[in-house]
Amino acid sequence: MSLETVRKPRQQRGFFVIEAPLGLLDLGMTMSKTSGNKLTSSVFIDGEAGTTGLEIRERLTALETVAVRSIAADRRKDPKARQALMREVDLVILCLPDDAAKEAVRLADELGDDSPRIIDASTAHRVDPNWVFGFPEMTAGHADKVAKARRVSNPGCYPSGGIALIRPLVEAGLMPADYPVTVNAVSGYSGGGKAMIAAHEAGTAPDFELYGLGLSHKHVPELQHYSLLKRRPIFVPSVGNYRQGMLVSLPLHLDTLPGKPKVADLRAALAKHFAGAKLVRVIDGDDAALASGRIEPESLNGSDVMEIRVFGSDGLGQAVLVAKLDNLGKGASGAAVQCMGLMLGLTAQR
Repeated sequence: MSLETVRKPRQQRGFFVIEAPLGLLDLGMTMSKTSGNKLTSSVFIDGEAGTTGLEIRERLTALETVAVRSIAADRRKDPKARQALMREVDLVILCLPDDAAKEAVRLADELGDDSPRIIDASTAHRVDPNWVFGFPEMTAGHADKVAKARRVSNPGCYPSGGIALIRPLVEAGLMPADYPVTVNAVSGYSGGGKAMIAAHEAGTAPDFELYGLGLSHKHVPELQHYSLLKRRPIFVPSVGNYRQGMLVSLPLHLDTLPGKPKVADLRAALAKHFAGAKLVRVIDGDDAALASGRIEPESLNGSDVMEIRVFGSDGLGQAVLVAKLDNLGKGASGAAVQCMGLMLGLTAQR
């Protein structure tokens, strides 16, 4: 597919349509064309002016089989205008605060048979049993569940990394469900909302800080639930003075795990769990980070890939598992577009 200049929005039936035939790289989506360049699916990003919404919109301009439908800026909070557009599209991606996301779902539900499929990027529905969690690689067969779902909750950035480290060990019997888990993480400031972004860009924020030390971070419920943990994990997030990029780490004492596994056993379990996954990669062999025992958070920025590494010492009986990802990629907008591709039949990838 050749790269072309993005075309300007054109107005249609009171709304705006974005068409831009660019290549989508990381997600590897196959184009399900009907005839010529006819657009086969339409998407409305409700809340497209925020960080995640803008990132999703940028990614969607790369798909020539998707039309992004928008409401004029002065009507974006008009329930009737939003509901009218929901009726006309195939899928809605919600990039809204929790309460606003719940209200948007109510608007969609009122449409009955005309209700579109929904991906919600807020935390409002992440542990709701009526919604499918949007981490296709989470476990065997889960991508199919995402593809068939009417309602998908997009994962949080931190839980994406934490679940990827913990669940494979629980499923493999290497970690009991009641294990006292501690997850530490650091992210760039772009995931912290407008106030945090403004403070860092103005130079008034600290270079580094821990937060969520009341241990009630909003991501803990989904981290526990989808990691299959019976005991609530301790989660300690932090933010650094750089825009984006994330490391999520899981320290382990190997002699406290069933069978006292070796470092290689943990790596093998992770590699087996994610075998065949295109966007979640377990790193082994000749790797600079594994060789040096050092890892930085920014090298995957602009990518929708997650990398998993297992550091450790059999002699000391200790290991640290680390997931690296772009908090705006696999941790947010990239995950939403991946789920959208599955739901609309644009890709069959796991």
